[in-house]
Amino acid sequence: MILPNGATVAVVDGRTMLLFQNIAHEPGIELFALPEPRVEEDHAGSGGRHRNSAGNPDKARLSEDNFAAAASAALNRAAIAGSIGKLLIVADSRTLGEMRRHFHKSLRDRLLGEIAKDMTGHSRTEIEAAIRTA
Repeated sequence: MILPNGATVAVVDGRTMLLFQNIAHEPGIELFALPEPRVEEDHAGSGGRHRNSAGNPDKARLSEDNFAAAASAALNRAAIAGSIGKLLIVADSRTLGEMRRHFHKSLRDRLLGEIAKDMTGHSRTEIEAAIRTA
């Protein structure tokens, strides 16, 4: 994938959101870590309507769904404020699916793409490699 200079990359899972900015010129990818974003975890996501089952076995999953919704809300605020130009989201498929439910039109308009991969525990260079091969 070619990532434009200045594009924001959000790497998300059910507990963490990391933000990076591409500081390399196309077609290069060099991510610069941005300050940790403020995610208001009291944001209620879709998790509240799930019941305990094989698809949603415990409260931890509900908490992760709520975090995904809160991460989307933080990205929505940044998109509406204009502090995000173009955005790539890297998240595990479950978190990504929950996040999509909460995307604002402004965020969708800025979205370059999505990579369904859990990369929060990986190094910056591993994240860059995953983007290159996407």
